[in-house]
Amino acid sequence: MTDYFDLNGIIIKVQPVGEYDKRVTLLTKERGKVSAFARGARRQGSSLMGVTRIFACGRFRMREGRDSYNLISASVDNYFEDLFKDVESSCYGTYFLELADYYSRESMSEPQMIKLLYYALTALTKPSLPHRLTRRVFELRIMKIDGQYDQEPPLSTAGETTAFTWKFILETPIERLFTFVLRDEILTELEECADRSLKKYVDRKMNSLDILESIG
Repeated sequence: MTDYFDLNGIIIKVQPVGEYDKRVTLLTKERGKVSAFARGARRQGSSLMGVTRIFACGRFRMREGRDSYNLISASVDNYFEDLFKDVESSCYGTYFLELADYYSRESMSEPQMIKLLYYALTALTKPSLPHRLTRRVFELRIMKIDGQYDQEPPLSTAGETTAFTWKFILETPIERLFTFVLRDEILTELEECADRSLKKYVDRKMNSLDILESIG
């Protein structure tokens, strides 16, 4: 008898395999980063074709094979369709997925990271929230979840408002993080501080940043 199990997560990477298959990587609440083969997911008419794409969020049924997991079915709650309608939003979203891939680990429960990713992707769909700010909130908070971060802005000339914002991002419950906006001069200062922290704690540049910079 084959044993199946369900994982709650978000697809953060999709790769074609052979002529008809896909390899998907998920950030899951229960087991951290998980990779699985989706057999026949590129075949026309496959029930897996529509549910095996980046940003898909929901419950994924798996079967453990000899050497890997196999994705059997999925019940998707949110496809984040709006992110595909705008190039800039899509690029920011892809960048968040890359960072989540960078920081997540296999076989480790990641409830805070997946919660942060979900709220950040949701924030990208809200016109009232600047993508630049959403990006910096996500970067700083995911660094804190990893455990390597600056407790204060790494810029000696940072003003009080920037320092307060920095502390707010680090300490506020995730569901309340993406609820504010900043004056442009404060956001610019926050960006400079975040860039310094990223340079210190992240040892590679995400590919999607090159695209963001080219359209910025």
